[in-house]
Amino acid sequence: MVTVGELCTAIEEQAPLSLQEKYDNAGLLIGDFNQSVSGVLVCLDVTEAVLDEALALNCNLVISHHPLIFNGLKQLTGRNEVQRCVLKAVKNDVAIYAAHTNLDNVVNGVNGKIAEKLHLKDCRILSPLQNALLKLVTFVPKLLVQKVREALFEAGAGHIGNYDSCSFNVEGYGSFKAGEQTNPFVGELHSIHYEPEVRVEVILHRGQESAVVKALKAAHPYEEPAFDLIPLANLWEHSGAGIFGTLPEAVSVTEFLSNLKETLTIPVIRHTALIKPLVQKIAICGGSGSFLIRDAIAAKADIFITSDLKYHEFMEADGKLVLVDAGHYETEQYTKDLIGEIISKKFPTFAVHISKVTTNPILYL
Repeated sequence: MVTVGELCTAIEEQAPLSLQEKYDNAGLLIGDFNQSVSGVLVCLDVTEAVLDEALALNCNLVISHHPLIFNGLKQLTGRNEVQRCVLKAVKNDVAIYAAHTNLDNVVNGVNGKIAEKLHLKDCRILSPLQNALLKLVTFVPKLLVQKVREALFEAGAGHIGNYDSCSFNVEGYGSFKAGEQTNPFVGELHSIHYEPEVRVEVILHRGQESAVVKALKAAHPYEEPAFDLIPLANLWEHSGAGIFGTLPEAVSVTEFLSNLKETLTIPVIRHTALIKPLVQKIAICGGSGSFLIRDAIAAKADIFITSDLKYHEFMEADGKLVLVDAGHYETEQYTKDLIGEIISKKFPTFAVHISKVTTNPILYL
């Protein structure tokens, strides 16, 4: 039987919780990590109708994109839908998990799914994360350095761009004196020892810190392995906000917008002046993405697709690109399919249901 924790881990392997924005509340919101899961219902928003759907399908885990509990709850009296949903979930032993901005901030995440639907190629993060990388430095006896390096690589360290198993190594000597109540791997009690060692440096992102340190301690022969974790200012090109890609060939702007409406099933698109007859370079941020307008302009995008744009934010296009508001729900609707695919790939025989409840609160006349 698959547990809640195992399913959470499957999602977090692709979208670590450490990648969520500070204001967010992604992760397990209700439930027990050790609870056995009879079925999973994937949705965009948790509503009472979605919970009724989960119960009808015998699903005791609901995975949503938007967190049900976003701000702190001071009472549970059922006065609003959030409180009623929390009460219903608890009463029926339904666990609730959210994969929100952590799933936004990866290449193969929410924006990557839209890019896939629009057949974009050569996709990259529009605004890479800063301060997300660490350098691990440790010192290993020369004869066992390969074992420790491989353990670090296996735990996910050592990835730089499209390369893996990356490390820097310098040979030298370490010294130590073993005291009482120690069991040194080499050397003798109360006697200073000099050991040929290798300084090993590897890169990792913050979401891997726990796993990599655990792997280091398990593989290192010393009782007390010395290591440093050094924050890096480098941009992490594989994580961040928005995505930028190109169409296989340039198309007319009206043809592209018509295809966008059909792909996202949008009755209305708000946009700025169609200043470019042909478009090929496309920037995307599903959900609220006005904070990326300048990044899209800097990337020389022909079009920037996002939602929740205010009147004055449209003016920021400044004749440099076509700014498109395609709707919050509409630009995130395929997140349900994305989460379902992540789970099915890891657990191919497990029951995953995609919610059929439309939770879009906005209607068009």
